[in-house]
Amino acid sequence: MIYDLFVIGGGVNGCGIARDASGRGLKVFLAEQGDLASGTSSASTKLIHGGLRYLEHYEFRLVREALIEREVLLNAAPHIIWPLRFVLPHHSGMRPWPLLRLGLFLYDHLGGRKILPGTRTVDLHNDPIGEPLKDEFVRGYEYSDCWVEDARLVVLNARDAEAKGAVIRTRTKCTSARRVDGVWEMIITGDSGTEEKVRAKVLINSAGPWVSQVLGTVVGRNDPDKIRMVKGSHLVVDRLYDHDRCFIFQNADGRICFTIPYESEFTLIGTTDEDHKGDPGSPRISDAETDYLLHAVSEYFKKPVTRDMVRWAYSGIRPLYDDGASKAQEATRDYVLKLDHPTDGAPMLSVFGGKITTFRKLAESALEKIQPFFPQMGRPWTAGAKMPGGDFPYAEVEQRIAEATRKYSFMAPRNVRRMFRAYGTDIDSVFGGARFAQDMGQSFGVLTEREVEWLKTREWARTADDILWRRSKLGLHLGQDEQDALRSFFAKSAKARDTVDANGSTA
Repeated sequence: MIYDLFVIGGGVNGCGIARDASGRGLKVFLAEQGDLASGTSSASTKLIHGGLRYLEHYEFRLVREALIEREVLLNAAPHIIWPLRFVLPHHSGMRPWPLLRLGLFLYDHLGGRKILPGTRTVDLHNDPIGEPLKDEFVRGYEYSDCWVEDARLVVLNARDAEAKGAVIRTRTKCTSARRVDGVWEMIITGDSGTEEKVRAKVLINSAGPWVSQVLGTVVGRNDPDKIRMVKGSHLVVDRLYDHDRCFIFQNADGRICFTIPYESEFTLIGTTDEDHKGDPGSPRISDAETDYLLHAVSEYFKKPVTRDMVRWAYSGIRPLYDDGASKAQEATRDYVLKLDHPTDGAPMLSVFGGKITTFRKLAESALEKIQPFFPQMGRPWTAGAKMPGGDFPYAEVEQRIAEATRKYSFMAPRNVRRMFRAYGTDIDSVFGGARFAQDMGQSFGVLTEREVEWLKTREWARTADDILWRRSKLGLHLGQDEQDALRSFFAKSAKARDTVDANGSTA
């Protein structure tokens, strides 16, 4: 069989392209060397946003596209995406407030906002929102953006792609890609070590931080395009304040930091911007980055944020196109698509940069690039399409959660809310007709065997960490004993699977 597209990379861009292409009638094979969203796409600041600071760099097209996408994606996946209000305190070191207000006016109107509320001025001394801040901050501005469960967005794209006919292979590395008789011939290796040959008309290189490595070592190009790897690190600390607003702080060096209510009990602080020269697969927050983030937000809060409040940290690599910017924070966040089409060979499209907010538009642009090779390909369709589990109006989120809470009254309301926020209308499939708590099988704290099995069979979860840190963030909530029990459960499942593979039946 010859596929139309072979996609390398199971991040948001690769899965978004696979979904869009499959929905247009193309035969797609996607290979991801690790778990879905195991790289950059699970290590973002988890915002669907226009990028207020990008206006300073005059990236108006990128900002407009991202602002429009906020509400497109909110409508597509209202279970994993929801509005957030951001408060920007003004101080003397910032631009004059009339200029700042003009920027927020552009932010409100550049993207044709319909659902999200606009900007308002906040009296930080008299509004409870300002209570955690130092007294020197008197005036602020509150504006809208959105939150996203980033790794779940990737999985939903993969699920929708598979439902439309795509083959999705995780733990599968593409070790070689060569043009043979006018098509691409790939060698892929699964985690069992078995090699397999796959052929496709077009190769899509959406390997994120590994995109240059794919061009060099997998494809064998001598002059691969370069990426600029920029590391962004985040801290998760004990909850810093009681209200549901986020703060956006401008630091003395011109960079910004967010503090975002996170997982009900915590606050997310991010992010840094520094060039990364090491292995793209193992970024770690440095002591300097930790100190930077703690100091940056402590400049604003009455109560300093200290190391003993840190509960978790993570880092991701932004694979930006190397545009020669002098500073990491000034490198363009816009995506770049490079088409390689020799006259006697099959085309290859490489994806550089991008941000999670614009993954859907990136996918449309990628398919526009390769459309000449597939004249039969369908038209763009994702702008009005729902993601799996998101087939309900955004305004009905709380109503749907209340209905699920009544239906599954044997489970704590807080846990039903968590599950609806993860699975939306697929929650009934996860419960699988359960009527009592014992129907859910073994318990791993708030996580149950039935939910784990659903994630294994429907969402490619192969390890405990796939669930604890990507399909969810339950790693922050489950005790060590509960996490160990989950790992033991997976180990037993793997042993049973190996027995079947070796003997062809269960003994």
